[in-house]
Amino acid sequence: MDMKLRENKERSMSRRKFNKEFKVAAVKLVLDDELPVFQVAQQLSVHPNSLYRWVNEYEKYGESAFPGNGSTIYDYQATIHRLERRNRELEEEVELLKKFKVFLRTKRA
Repeated sequence: MDMKLRENKERSMSRRKFNKEFKVAAVKLVLDDELPVFQVAQQLSVHPNSLYRWVNEYEKYGESAFPGNGSTIYDYQATIHRLERRNRELEEEVELLKKFKVFLRTKRA
């Protein structure tokens, strides 16, 4: 009996994967058919938090949401966001240096 419980626990603890079509169909039930998230999640045997996350991703990224087997697009977007922020910081530094270049010049005698 102990072995059976362990097998069931291992099965229930394994991470389920859903393909893009499944996620989009679930999201459309919520958005297009205006069904409650909890009801759709229960019918599809998905955790409601997962479905809320899918809805948010679909609303934010549209058809480009739910890429392949990873979140490559989100990694690239995070990198772009970080680089844009750094670029803004550097541009502000340059502007500040331009304003105070008078103080940086050495006086000629």
